[in-house]
Amino acid sequence: MANTPLPISASRSTDPTLWAVPIADLKKNVQREVAKVVVGAEQAVERLLLALLVGGHVLLEGVPGVAKTSLAKAFAQALGLDFQRVQFTPDLLPTDVTGTLVLDRKQNDFVLRRGPVFCQVLLADEINRAPAKTQSALLEAMQEKQVTVEGSTLPLPQPFMVLATQNPVEQEGVYRLPEAQLDRFLVRIEMDYPSRQTELDILRLHSGLTPSAPGEAASSLPHGTPSTVTTAESILDLRDLVRHVHAAPEILDYVVEITRRSRQHPDLSLGASPRASLYLFQCARARAMLDSRSFATHDDVRQIAGSVLGHRLILRPESEIEGKTTLDVIRSLLDQIPVTKSP
Repeated sequence: MANTPLPISASRSTDPTLWAVPIADLKKNVQREVAKVVVGAEQAVERLLLALLVGGHVLLEGVPGVAKTSLAKAFAQALGLDFQRVQFTPDLLPTDVTGTLVLDRKQNDFVLRRGPVFCQVLLADEINRAPAKTQSALLEAMQEKQVTVEGSTLPLPQPFMVLATQNPVEQEGVYRLPEAQLDRFLVRIEMDYPSRQTELDILRLHSGLTPSAPGEAASSLPHGTPSTVTTAESILDLRDLVRHVHAAPEILDYVVEITRRSRQHPDLSLGASPRASLYLFQCARARAMLDSRSFATHDDVRQIAGSVLGHRLILRPESEIEGKTTLDVIRSLLDQIPVTKSP
């Protein structure tokens, strides 16, 4: 039996004291449902929720077989959102994503055949396999939340979110995502190989060997079937609440100092843009809200800085040769910048 959708009693109030009960349960419930399919993805689910609450998009990066596609599908199922998947290939056309006009012989007129982009969660699988022209078909949808087909502009369902996957290792037959397109993704989630224990849990889960907890009856839910724990309307209400999370002036100063210093960092040829500052600040507020806090802290900024900034920074060639990564640069920036608090 599916769980009752999570009520958002705070949706009509900006009083922080009303947030704790429903919002504290949201992250925990979504992580629990996704765990029926993907083991050990708690942090990835948190990042996905942050992006959804801020109204951004996510780039899932990892080698084949680490459950990127399964994570996206389970996440949408847990939230009760309309999910569509597009496998990007070299011969994929922009109209295969957005849709086109087709002749309806019964009406003797052209009618719009909507593409898979008209959904709430779109999985662009292996996005870097399609040429730039097809990748650009998503840019208007990601930025404006609308699609233009044959001169007609149509709004997309809300909430709308693009989850794009790519394999960072394979280089043959792929098209590198340009920096302008990478910047459209709010966060990048790097999915690495699981730990030994997590991999054992994966084998137990998908082999039907997962035992019930001592004293508990076996679950009536089949493995791999996440239940819906909230609704699209509740998610839109939560998006409004993010704007009411308090951030002291020193939090804004901290965010701006991080991005400005990245532009002068000796290991970088391209630093973080003002858009990166905005996204970093918004994600910090959303993270505070998911923890049932009415205020953002420096730690919120530090915890999500790597996911928000990592794909926006470009290393100098000599730094890459030395084996440095953008995450190394971000850690050094966070270590160098002092945390100042109000007196």
